[in-house]
Amino acid sequence: MTVAIKASNVPAALTRGPVITLDGPAGSGKSSTAQEVARRLGFRHLDSGALYRALTFALLEEGVAEHTWGALEPFELDPLGLRVEAEDAAVNIYRNGVLLTSELRGPGVTERVAMVAGVPAVREWLLEVQRSLGAEGNLVADGRDMGTVVFPKADLKVFLIAGLEERARRRLIQDFAREPTMEEIKEMAERIEQRDQADQTRDHSPLKRPEDAVDLDTTAITFDDQVSFILRRIKDLTRLQGEI
Repeated sequence: MTVAIKASNVPAALTRGPVITLDGPAGSGKSSTAQEVARRLGFRHLDSGALYRALTFALLEEGVAEHTWGALEPFELDPLGLRVEAEDAAVNIYRNGVLLTSELRGPGVTERVAMVAGVPAVREWLLEVQRSLGAEGNLVADGRDMGTVVFPKADLKVFLIAGLEERARRRLIQDFAREPTMEEIKEMAERIEQRDQADQTRDHSPLKRPEDAVDLDTTAITFDDQVSFILRRIKDLTRLQGEI
């Protein structure tokens, strides 16, 4: 995967600054929260899950046999035609010159992305891509190993959690843009539990709470409250840095 960062178009406010990481399991609210925090601050938002989804989509489009994915080597991922472009505050992913959007949320990708995320070569291949996007600072990155592996020296690390049923409800609303039924929530909760197990027990970069993270339980608080919580932490951080 190639990365293009158009520094000449990046505002002065983006040339240096903190790196903020939001980690947590599926449906904990990390991606939507990270996106809004980044928007309010004028920072870049790195949705690491989108990178894994893009790679999953490319493997499916290329017809690479699923039973071979676990044995892939990093060099075998280069011909897939993926490119990340970071311009100003936007991070976009292209395949063969075409911007990927709704393709990343297709059912085929959703069903297989956990498998791809567990492949050591994939995580190795994407590591430098993610770090290059954070080299200038002023980045809000969300994922499952942002604060433990990708940005271990991040200025602020937040670990988000939420109740299983609430996480299932959110994921269904995200996918179908409507309030789900209890039966749908139950089914999705079972799938999320399976994903949690896979994320927490994989050999390479498992999901775990960074030791120096701030915990945020989003189960019963509003979206604005969780965004405000993180913004206050960032404000405290920048004030302390200014006093050093």
